[in-house]
Amino acid sequence: MERKPYPTDLTDEQWQLIEPFLPLAVPGGRPRKTDLREVVNALLYLVRSGCQWRMIPHEFPPWRTCYNYYRAWIDSSTWNEIVASLRMEVRSEAGRNDQPKVAAIDSQSVKTTEQGGEERGYDGGKKVSGRKRHILVDSLGMLLAVVVTSAAVDDAEAAKSLLACVESDAFPRLRTIYADNKYHNHDLYQWIHANTNYRLHIVSRPPDQQGFKLVRQRWVVERTLGWLGRSRRLSKDYEKLTSTSEAMVKIAMIHLMVRRLANDTPAQEFGYEYKSAA
Repeated sequence: MERKPYPTDLTDEQWQLIEPFLPLAVPGGRPRKTDLREVVNALLYLVRSGCQWRMIPHEFPPWRTCYNYYRAWIDSSTWNEIVASLRMEVRSEAGRNDQPKVAAIDSQSVKTTEQGGEERGYDGGKKVSGRKRHILVDSLGMLLAVVVTSAAVDDAEAAKSLLACVESDAFPRLRTIYADNKYHNHDLYQWIHANTNYRLHIVSRPPDQQGFKLVRQRWVVERTLGWLGRSRRLSKDYEKLTSTSEAMVKIAMIHLMVRRLANDTPAQEFGYEYKSAA
C-alpha cells in the first residue's frame, strides 16, 4: 500500500531535476534496496519540519539509512553539484545568463542547542551565543556559497573563507559583490584584490534612517535569509558539525529551487514574491 504524501514530497517533475546527480548503484554489486527518492523526501521533511533524525516518520527508509546517504552526499560534494546546477537553471528560466555578474553577501547569527558542538561562540553585536551563517547569493537570491562559523568570528574575516568558495575561474562574469558596513575592512579588500577578479561594494544605510528599511542591492540576500528561515531545522543550529550545518542550508535552498522550476508556487509558501534585483 502506498503511503500518503507529505507536503514536502517531491513531485515527478521535481525528482527529475535531482535524480541525475545521485550516485548509481555499483555495477555488479549488491542490488540497491533503498529508494533514493524516498531518502531525499525524508531529508526534505526533516529540514522543513525541524524534527530529529530518530523521529523521521516510519513511512520513510530507516533514519540511519537516510543519515548515511546525507553524510555520503556531503563527502562527495553532491549537494554542491545540485545547488550549482539548479541555480543555473533558475537563472536561465528567468532570462538571465547562467553565470551571475553581481552578488550580495551577509551573515545571520543563530543560537545553538545546549549540547553546542564545534565552532560555537558569542556575537556581542547581536547578543547571540551560537554560530553565524555566512551566505553569498546572486541577483535572484539563489545560493552561491555558504560557510558556518562561530558567532564570535568577525564577518570580514569569515568573508575570506566564503569568497574562497567562489573562485574567479568558476564565476568568470562575477564583478561586484554588495555588502553592508560590516565588510568595510582594509584587510579584506587586500585579500580580495590578491585572490579574485571582483570587487566589494559597500552599500550603507541612509544616515537618517530609523528602523528597518530595504536597502538597494542588499535586500536580496536578506530576503534569502528570510526564505531559509521558513525551514524549521534552521530556526537554530542543531548540528554538531559546521559541515552538516552548511548542508542543511543547501538542502533548504535545493527544495526552494526545484519548487520554483516546477512552478509549484513556492513564493506563496515562503511568504515572499520573487523579484529581480535592481
